[in-house]
Amino acid sequence: MFRPLALLMASILALSACEAPAPAQVPLGSDGRPLPVVVRINPADAPRVRQRMQDGLNTMRAQNGLGPLQANAELASAAATHAQDISFQSRPWHWGSDGSSPMQRAQRAGYRGAFVGELISETFETEVETVNSWMTEPETRQVILDRRANELGVGWHQDPNGKLWWTVVLGEGSGPMMMAER
Repeated sequence: MFRPLALLMASILALSACEAPAPAQVPLGSDGRPLPVVVRINPADAPRVRQRMQDGLNTMRAQNGLGPLQANAELASAAATHAQDISFQSRPWHWGSDGSSPMQRAQRAGYRGAFVGELISETFETEVETVNSWMTEPETRQVILDRRANELGVGWHQDPNGKLWWTVVLGEGSGPMMMAER
């Protein structure tokens, strides 16, 4: 009788000595906020990243009763060029280092539709997190939900430290005739 009780007590003591693993500690910066996690985009990931950005924007548009955005090569060229330029300038803003406006860059890239808007971001966030962040700001949300937009170009530049510079350019194509002319 003592033996089963002794075994039970030994088992309880052994189990109580086991500790649950400690939760992973998130490194914090001097401001007390979590440090950014570096997300690397490899060249092989580029088509997937562009598609996920487009899908994220189209999901937001669909939730608001708007039609989808289609990829446009000229707008993508303008977006990629500007993403690299704002990295070079070390500041996220809509003016090129040559003084160009977003509309001028779209035209320079050969876009023949109407320029609608440009979204930019300096971040360590993924394309999905960036879309979600843009939707929380009234100015960028307004660009995403512009009824005129039906085409987009997605571009980014990644610095050696992992910082991502995102640019998305939205336009309004002229419809089937314009597509046939390309």
